[in-house]
Amino acid sequence: MMARPAADETAARALRPRIRPGKITKIEDSKVGQLLTLLDRSGVPQQLEEVLAGRPGPAGVGPRTVLAGLLLAAYFTGRATVAEAWRILHFRLEPRARTWLGIPQQPPATARESIAASRRLYRGFDRITTLLDPARCDRRSRLPQEAADAYADAWNVPSGRQAAERLQMLANQLVLAPVRLAQGHGHLRGWRGDVGVDATSIPVLAHPATDRTPTAPVEITAGWHYSGGSGEGTFGYSASFVVAAHRRRPGESAGKPTAYPQMCIGLVLDTPTVRTGRNAILALEELAKLGLPKGTCAADRAYTGCSPEHFQIPVRRLGYRLALDYKVNDRGEQGSWHGALLVDGFLACPHMPATLVHTTHGLNDKAVREIHDNQQLTDYITAREPHYLKTKQGPDSRGAVRLQCPASGPSPSVNCARRDRLRPRIPRTPGLPPAVVDFSDHRKRVAHPAARPTVQLPEDEWLTRPPAAELPPVCSKSDITVPADAAGDLKTAKFRQDSHYLSDDWIATYKPIRSHNEGIHGRLKSDEIDIGNPKHRPAPGQVAQTLLIAILVTAGNLDILETWLYQRTGTHLTDTDFARADPRPPASPETQPPAQVGRPPPPITSP
Repeated sequence: MMARPAADETAARALRPRIRPGKITKIEDSKVGQLLTLLDRSGVPQQLEEVLAGRPGPAGVGPRTVLAGLLLAAYFTGRATVAEAWRILHFRLEPRARTWLGIPQQPPATARESIAASRRLYRGFDRITTLLDPARCDRRSRLPQEAADAYADAWNVPSGRQAAERLQMLANQLVLAPVRLAQGHGHLRGWRGDVGVDATSIPVLAHPATDRTPTAPVEITAGWHYSGGSGEGTFGYSASFVVAAHRRRPGESAGKPTAYPQMCIGLVLDTPTVRTGRNAILALEELAKLGLPKGTCAADRAYTGCSPEHFQIPVRRLGYRLALDYKVNDRGEQGSWHGALLVDGFLACPHMPATLVHTTHGLNDKAVREIHDNQQLTDYITAREPHYLKTKQGPDSRGAVRLQCPASGPSPSVNCARRDRLRPRIPRTPGLPPAVVDFSDHRKRVAHPAARPTVQLPEDEWLTRPPAAELPPVCSKSDITVPADAAGDLKTAKFRQDSHYLSDDWIATYKPIRSHNEGIHGRLKSDEIDIGNPKHRPAPGQVAQTLLIAILVTAGNLDILETWLYQRTGTHLTDTDFARADPRPPASPETQPPAQVGRPPPPITSP
């Protein structure tokens, strides 16, 4: 075979990718084995290899090697690029780690060998994205707008949605791999199941379409993401994050160390403002498979505005309580259910004073944020409390709750002549002396009927007492049932929540969870792993962006777990930790890796 001309070799050296000899540092086999074990336990490489096994064309670099290279690049460099993966796989691994991934023992010696090795890695990544893309098209150049619209519409047909949900499931399997590791070691015992749901912008390198050209952007399924309170949009995708969070007790100060690692426990990437509620449900459904506790789910107004069958109803049926915020025009009286008024998401006595009902009507967002500075508003919110219905039975398996009149039960919060007429209380036993109230005892003083507000009934009811059949069910029955879907009342299903809006309990629930959402966004958009920098994940297309964001978040989750563990105990994750924290069934003896130093991954299944 004739040697290539020197000019060709010089031209090859000018091409990408390039190595940086001064920054080639070896990665320990132990850490490589840990990351590979984490990747294998996610199940993603095995699923991809099974599907790709029967596809035509050369096998090339397998999905396991491609994903391992990207995960190593994300963990050690903060970038999920194929070029960084190539540098790590061919120049920074020790000989034993190379055998785990089927990488040649010697790095490429010439520029052309480097280019050939990198192209094989690119083709391996391209096979994965081609497999998962419901409408594969040319991502290297702009398409005519009509052609691009046809490809984008393919994501919205039933087959396209099925492929998209499979992609999101694989992404969540990657993200949840460190969560499974933490769960296996009991690091999530201190977590009570509260979650925060929020979307953040994921900008892309592609430029949006303009009126000056008839072509579409390279990212055909991208759109404009607008953050709350901002009039300037970001072109790209929206990432719906579910984060492990916790509420505080009313009056409890912040800043205490958490008893669990605040990890991202769900991720869905999609076109902005499309399927906002459904994407959050996909992540929560995947999380439910881990068997973790269910607490309160807090979401901002973007999710409150969703159709209830897409967000609120499924969240309740999954077993979560809801903490919501409202737009200006949605505050105050929102509807009714069986005669009870729906006031800021909670059912109340039908005769709650109008002043209290309309306290928050038209209230702006600034007043909500600064409620503690408005004493009159705080007093009105506190005066609402006795008039809210009381919970008689918590949510059942279908998300339904039973509520009763605030004047009912052994501890009524209001006095109501209608209730006393329909369901008289047991009179005091004759002959016994009347109870003496110790006014120095705060609890007894507050429980006395004279200290409770009295429901003001309509004037005509004092003259003509209507029969029970003519009264609303909330008054005539011992309790009312509110199902998760609140069939027949869209507003009740949409706006109902489980905390009294703007009360101390709501503030101690909603605001801390929302701050945890912002914290995970800041952590994942920091200098180390910046998912908001499109240069850290330049591969175009929604499939590629979903996988790369998932890999970056997986590396970020592992970093959060390791940092939390070190700050709490001063220890690090070891090979033994990865070996014993396997929530999946043990592998058969045929698939067990041979005994060797460190924690090697299972044997490769393809060259």
